[in-house]
Amino acid sequence: MNPPFSAALGEPERACAAPALVAPPDVLPALLDVSSYRPSRLGRALEYLTVRLNRGLDSLPGSRWLHRRILANLELTDVQMPLGRGAAGLDGLKVAFISDVHAGSYLGRLDICRLFEQIATQEPDVVCLGGDLINSRECELEQLCEPLSRLRPPLGVFAVPGNHDHDYSSHIDIWRGFLEDRGVRVLVNCGLRIERDGAGLWLCGVDDLSAGHPDLDTALEGRNLAEPALLLAHHPDCFRESVRRGIDLTLSGHTHGGQVTFFGWVPVLHSEYGFHAGAFEHEGCKLYVGRGLGVTVLPIRLGARSEVPIVTLRRG
Repeated sequence: MNPPFSAALGEPERACAAPALVAPPDVLPALLDVSSYRPSRLGRALEYLTVRLNRGLDSLPGSRWLHRRILANLELTDVQMPLGRGAAGLDGLKVAFISDVHAGSYLGRLDICRLFEQIATQEPDVVCLGGDLINSRECELEQLCEPLSRLRPPLGVFAVPGNHDHDYSSHIDIWRGFLEDRGVRVLVNCGLRIERDGAGLWLCGVDDLSAGHPDLDTALEGRNLAEPALLLAHHPDCFRESVRRGIDLTLSGHTHGGQVTFFGWVPVLHSEYGFHAGAFEHEGCKLYVGRGLGVTVLPIRLGARSEVPIVTLRRG
């Protein structure tokens, strides 16, 4: 199998990011304990302090310039993803997965416009927004008005919420309404069949694992078991539930690839099972964890470049 390969923004190249085997089955629990992902009081207090720090640093001269320098190294990762089933019409279907924008955290409207325009040049059939579109204020949604108009894939734009979308919107329905008013289909514990050249794919999404109420069984209602399924889940640990239900491909974000890593060591862990970045496979089910666009707290990334995976489905 070919090793993972990423192309620099503005110079996209074709290569294969091949799934790697995840931890053995005995490492993964039979059922995912959603309650264990809820932040404690101490966790909430730390979140409050980091948000205040983030806002303070964002106001300093040079912080946004530094983040733009980071985004100049954005990777559009060409991921060739084989599916074990599906009709020929799905072969070559291209999905752009945009997660963890964190609009407003060192990242403004014009920056996001330029990024989305670059993504549009890849001519995806579908665009999926993987959560954490905003950072710490509901008003940051306004930063996305113009950028969203740059995305016009033929099969549509779809979205699931992340923990920041829940925690910093006055109500998640405000977040949902903003997106739906701009033509984005929000998939919170629901799904639908999309079709390309007569071939069907069940595209579904679940609520965030740490801040919402994910219900994968409801998201799969109406699915044709003879056709492949693609799940959008902000938190990659939802992959355990994907495996139990035989979902062909799960796309997740949340981790930022660690955002700051040291020779492969990740100081701040965001997945209990090591799903920090890249491709994984377990019992025939596949997961891809994107490193996301934006940053939180500090306008830096070390060893975890910003990324938008361009996932091309392949038959067999």
